Amino acid sequence: MATTMNKLLDFLHDAMKEAAELWWRFFDWLAVTEWRRLYLVWVIVFIGMAMLRSEDVAGWFIFISASVKILAGGKRRAELAAMRATREADVATLEKRLTEAQMATLQAQIEPHFLFNTLALIGQLIETDPKEAARIHTNLIEYLRATLPQMRAAGGGTLGKQVELARAYLNIMQARMKERLQVSFDVPQQLEYAPFPPMMLLTLIENSIKHGLEPKIEGGRIEVAARQVGKQLFVDVLDNGVGFDLHAGEGVGLSNIRERLQLLYGADAQLVLEAPLSGGAYASIRIPYNPLEKH
Repeated sequence: MATTMNKLLDFLHDAMKEAAELWWRFFDWLAVTEWRRLYLVWVIVFIGMAMLRSEDVAGWFIFISASVKILAGGKRRAELAAMRATREADVATLEKRLTEAQMATLQAQIEPHFLFNTLALIGQLIETDPKEAARIHTNLIEYLRATLPQMRAAGGGTLGKQVELARAYLNIMQARMKERLQVSFDVPQQLEYAPFPPMMLLTLIENSIKHGLEPKIEGGRIEVAARQVGKQLFVDVLDNGVGFDLHAGEGVGLSNIRERLQLLYGADAQLVLEAPLSGGAYASIRIPYNPLEKH
């Protein structure tokens, strides 16, 4: 007897739960549906109930649904809109966090590369030129103290900051390559305050040295330039090294630049790689130009 009563109570509980869920679905439908669609439903219900000789049921359905829509439909519609906006905001937040995590992962793959190269340089100079090794060690400490915060900045930095970072890096590399490395910068002052993703310029320069100038016995020259072209900012790195095969696969650094540009700007940015007729390699990062006030 007790078992039968428990089953009956469970059945009633489930039935009430299902009825409540159906009611709230109907209530939400009433809140968002248009009046003309509701009129059509009323006509269909009335015709169906008339065929069953239950016009009173149709009348009560029309009366209740109209009353609910008039009295509570507006409030429920606002609640549903607020819930939908909250869900969309949560999704947008998750997507933003995912994008930031992806960029942090890509950026983390780039940072150690420069550090390892510099430490290897210091290790080489300790035996051959201890004073030069000590000087580069001091420069590296100052470099990291000044630039590590912007290297890890989630929101990026400015072109001017990235040029400073590139100059510091090239100072260290010139200590290694001596007269084999010549450098020039052509970055207009008004472009220094434009937002620019961190570490990308340094990656292009590092790529030019590693694959273009170091394999060349006499070394060569790197030219860094920035210009505004319409509504875009072009940041170019040109070298007269041994060049590269445009049909060969890209390394980790260039692939990461492409992925980060896609995450940050979508189709509005690109990495352009070309082999000039005069030799060497040309790389250009092109992003939307968004100048900031100097202050």
